[in-house]
Amino acid sequence: MTAPRFGRISDGPAAAPGGESFTELAAAGGARVERIASRAVRDGDWYDQAHAEFVLLLAGAARLAFADGTERALAAGDWAVLPTGCRHRVAWTDPAAETLWLAVHLPPG
Repeated sequence: MTAPRFGRISDGPAAAPGGESFTELAAAGGARVERIASRAVRDGDWYDQAHAEFVLLLAGAARLAFADGTERALAAGDWAVLPTGCRHRVAWTDPAAETLWLAVHLPPG
């Protein structure tokens, strides 16, 4: 039997200014749970994933941009489901404080 694991979402690598750090917290059955830390991101890389993703903003503030030119502001407690093939990027995160995300990458299908 595998022992339980515990952690604190605030523990983990900090993001360099203008960047992000990614830490896998768990994975099973094709799903993956990830902690993402962002700081002062402006016009991040575009993502066009082969799987759906659920994201929850835990701390900080951010704006997501989409291929159709729209943007959505997010504050702590806001979440989004990004469907397979939804071209998106992090357009902005708070430059004064770390932004923490919880991302769940869902299995295809």
